[in-house]
Amino acid sequence: MFREIVINVGDEETRAAMLEDRVPVEIFIERSVNQRLVGNIYKGRVENVLPGMQAAFVDIGLEKNAFLYVEDAMPARSPDGQGSSSALGANICDILKHGQEIIVQIVKEPIGTKGPRVTTHITLPGRYLVLMPTVDYIGISRRIENEKERERLKELAGRVKPEGMGVIVRTVAEGVDGEDLAQDIALLNKLWKKIVQRAGHGPVPNLLHRDLELIQRILRDVFTEDVDRLTIDSRYEYEKILDLLDITGSRLKFKVVLEERDDIFRDYGIDQELDKALKRKVWLKCGGYIVIDQAEALSAIDVNTGKFVGSTNLEDTVLRTNLDAAVEIARQLRLRNIGGIIIVDFIDMLKEEHRQQVLQVLEEEIKKDKTKTNILGITQLGLVEMTRKKVRPSLGEVMQRPCPYCEGRGKVLSEETVGIHFKNQIYQMARQTTAETILVEANPLVAARLIGSGGANLRELEQRTGKNVYIRGSQGQHIESVSVRPSYDKSDIQAQTLAVQPGQVLEVRVEEPHVTNIHDGIARVDGFILDIEGAGSLVGESVPVEVTKVYRTYAKARLIK
Repeated sequence: MFREIVINVGDEETRAAMLEDRVPVEIFIERSVNQRLVGNIYKGRVENVLPGMQAAFVDIGLEKNAFLYVEDAMPARSPDGQGSSSALGANICDILKHGQEIIVQIVKEPIGTKGPRVTTHITLPGRYLVLMPTVDYIGISRRIENEKERERLKELAGRVKPEGMGVIVRTVAEGVDGEDLAQDIALLNKLWKKIVQRAGHGPVPNLLHRDLELIQRILRDVFTEDVDRLTIDSRYEYEKILDLLDITGSRLKFKVVLEERDDIFRDYGIDQELDKALKRKVWLKCGGYIVIDQAEALSAIDVNTGKFVGSTNLEDTVLRTNLDAAVEIARQLRLRNIGGIIIVDFIDMLKEEHRQQVLQVLEEEIKKDKTKTNILGITQLGLVEMTRKKVRPSLGEVMQRPCPYCEGRGKVLSEETVGIHFKNQIYQMARQTTAETILVEANPLVAARLIGSGGANLRELEQRTGKNVYIRGSQGQHIESVSVRPSYDKSDIQAQTLAVQPGQVLEVRVEEPHVTNIHDGIARVDGFILDIEGAGSLVGESVPVEVTKVYRTYAKARLIK
């Protein structure tokens, strides 16, 4: 199997895809406005201790307080002392007090209405080892199956680990010598000392350590010996990767390839797979299909024969469909990053050997997934029950938001996602057309996103394309649909830009105060900004105004009394 990592570096987001035999199986997206939180270490203050929930809420400086369960708050013990009985017998009130300052690490992203989940048991992952400063323990990755190798690594880890601390040897350490492990642990120990030093000073709450950015995490956690190639489209990041690999794994440098393409995800067919991964229905090679529904508590997957009618008998048709579905389901779980409880409704099979065959294929495919997944078997109703660890938002939660048209019953692409996508389309059109002007018509939310605060994004678009770009918001435009076209007609351009005219009288709703001048209020007409003098105290009210001056990206107006 050919395994490849493809990385696309953009202005506003970095995306990485893991491909197996040219087919995407995992997607990682990181946007500057919404940085990943898992792995970050904070010094926080206990806000509430809830004995009824055996948990506490900790203020770590984020929008929502972090949730700390009693098991994650108990003093660290060696594995010999661990057990469910000790956790059940502990009382959160004996461990934490209101106002107490503690060091915690985020282990689960905030999702929906829930804040992040944290633990006091800190882990610092390196290339080959994970340092656990609060527990004296040596662990070996379960994926290393050779007993002699496990013993060798355990002995080496015992030599290099700091006194009183623990380490877990990662899968990538298989075959590595003691010098590499010692270098890894020295860097992690130095990092821990810096974190402790920062914790002794500064305010509370306070961020003590931020986990690595996406590309660095990919190199640390995903880019291993069994990956055949890493392709990236940014020369700057390519050179940074080579510099980092000089330190952490020089033998992997020859696998790194630079391909400076206009759209590497499109060229590799990844964008197409991303679009499919946001839809409920996924077609199988045989002609059947699966339907994936993600709810708050669980995800349900239904298998159907669809267009596949088979060639011999019904039982063989059902078996073939279920086998194809088992392979695709395992891939979709990884691609969509679905976590929690998962129920799969395969097509009913009469023969027990067929049921076991489908279950075996599902188990084999799940083994490729590094995220902890358990298959609990087939229920009396013929449903397959699974659980998959959820530590970060799913692909849908990252790329979509609740639909304003159906009040959350479905989903549409967010204005951020649409803006990024169509900004690239504007760049592409600018390269293809000889026209000096490009006209863009979009939903007001998308138009505001493309224009940016004070027209900053619009100015950047014009600078990078060398064209005059006119953006207009239209309430009739669907949020996922943007019209981009070149224009040679000056009257067309004038009509496009005149959202309002000087002297025009309108009744508008004041949406928010001005960012820099709180005495003024901001309203929007089809996404076009109106700066209303003296309306800062009228937020939420509808008021009559007269347009006084019109500029490229906004207009000034005065209240009519």
